[in-house]
Amino acid sequence: MKGLIGKKLGMAQIFDDAGRMIPVTIIEAGPCFVAQVRTKEKEGYSAVQLGFAEGKSKRLTAGQLGHLQKASLPPLRYLREFRIDADQAPKPGDKISVDIFTTGEKVDIVGESKGKGFQGGMKRHGFGGGPMTHGASDRQRSPGSIGSTTTPGRVYRGKRMAGHMGAARITSSGLRVALVDAERNLLGVAGSVPGSKGSIVIIREARKQ
Repeated sequence: MKGLIGKKLGMAQIFDDAGRMIPVTIIEAGPCFVAQVRTKEKEGYSAVQLGFAEGKSKRLTAGQLGHLQKASLPPLRYLREFRIDADQAPKPGDKISVDIFTTGEKVDIVGESKGKGFQGGMKRHGFGGGPMTHGASDRQRSPGSIGSTTTPGRVYRGKRMAGHMGAARITSSGLRVALVDAERNLLGVAGSVPGSKGSIVIIREARKQ
């Protein structure tokens, strides 16, 4: 399974051969380095751990630095794991760049959505709100009734109400790769990607092809 760690840079526009404008999200994808290879014999499953974005050694703990030094790698700020087939396992220290993806390929992007703080039911869940007239002076943005009567006599768990919104792990599935720039390590995918500018995302081969 193909995968990379990247940083969302923002949105742009490109034009295809037919002259149609395509909105794309530009991601700085890689280069990533193989920090560890997990095998079915030792760990019980096959996976590869990738590192991204070289940083200062003082920002990492001694254990993290020692872990990276085993693969002869510099201090890397972000480590993520990708499941792979046993016959696809690379070697620790190998470099993986954006050219593993091709234009037209489908990918899944995993990121953390923008945090919105505490929000009401209308913004958080798209409720319609109460009536704006007929004496309703303080219920315009209210969720309305939240429960029944004697049965069940309580509010069900999971009831859609006001609360913390955003800052959750989101996966955008089946996004088409519209641009691959191996020289500048840039990947452009058609459409939007979860997260704010500068946030870390995971790019992996689409599960639903």
